[in-house]
Amino acid sequence: MSVTPVERPPAQRAPRKLVERRSDPRRIGGRIPLNIVLAGLMIYFLIPFWWLIVNSSKDAASLFGGGSALWFSGDIDYVQNFTDLFTYSGGIYARWLGNSALYAIAGGVGATVLAVLAGYGFAKYSFAGRRVGFAVILGAVMVPTTALVIPTFVLFAEVGLTNTIWAVILPTLLNPFGVYLMCVYARDAVPDELLDAARVDGAGEFRTFVTVALPLLRPAMVTVLLLSVVASWNNYFLPLVMLSDNRLFPVTVGIGLWQSTASSYGAAGGQTLWSIIILGSLVSVIPLIIAFLTLQRYWRGGLAIGSLK
Repeated sequence: MSVTPVERPPAQRAPRKLVERRSDPRRIGGRIPLNIVLAGLMIYFLIPFWWLIVNSSKDAASLFGGGSALWFSGDIDYVQNFTDLFTYSGGIYARWLGNSALYAIAGGVGATVLAVLAGYGFAKYSFAGRRVGFAVILGAVMVPTTALVIPTFVLFAEVGLTNTIWAVILPTLLNPFGVYLMCVYARDAVPDELLDAARVDGAGEFRTFVTVALPLLRPAMVTVLLLSVVASWNNYFLPLVMLSDNRLFPVTVGIGLWQSTASSYGAAGGQTLWSIIILGSLVSVIPLIIAFLTLQRYWRGGLAIGSLK
């Protein structure tokens, strides 16, 4: 028995002009300048990271021996440099990494929770002072965080919280930009009809938020979480002012302490210290790279959900 192929209806055929436009060499040639610019920007941003990888493999003699700063020397010894890094000054670098992880996780998660709750409240509830409160949030976005460090230090000194982990964690819980981002995203991503349907079915406000709104807010939550973690991990001025005990330093302040020490030593003892400073800077970047690579799939999932809507 022969089977006759079904011809596609005219409405489903791809327009000939569209097919020709996709294969138009003029469009391909027009992308070449854009690709060149993007390649140049990629090289520009990757050169500092490549410099860290190359120079963290060198010892003091190779680092200051006048060789190429962007290529490996004859002696590549990551193992010895790692050993020096984690044994210098009683292994204080490992403690600094742990402090940075504590500050980043506690501050990032706390700031994300507060931003989600506040943003959802501003977006989906009507209450007295809503416009004024949101205006204050917008105004706080414009204020640099470094401008608030000294007033925060004075406030924490009055209550005796300076030189404690809370002096670093508590200020990072406030993220006005995260609140603004969650408010804007919740306003469009969570339909009011969906919330009303959940309320009609008998769900309370907390259950409606957890089961209906929270899954739809996941892409924005991950964005706020990552931005908060990165900001807490890279925070330098706040712990520098708040902390005086080097055992409480994050890795940013600790490496800065080593840098000032190496500069004061000069050529006598600073060369060896510079080797572990470079490797310590490379190690401190790796957790952020892992965080970006791990959380990017949630952004892709959120974009796919938005396209289906």
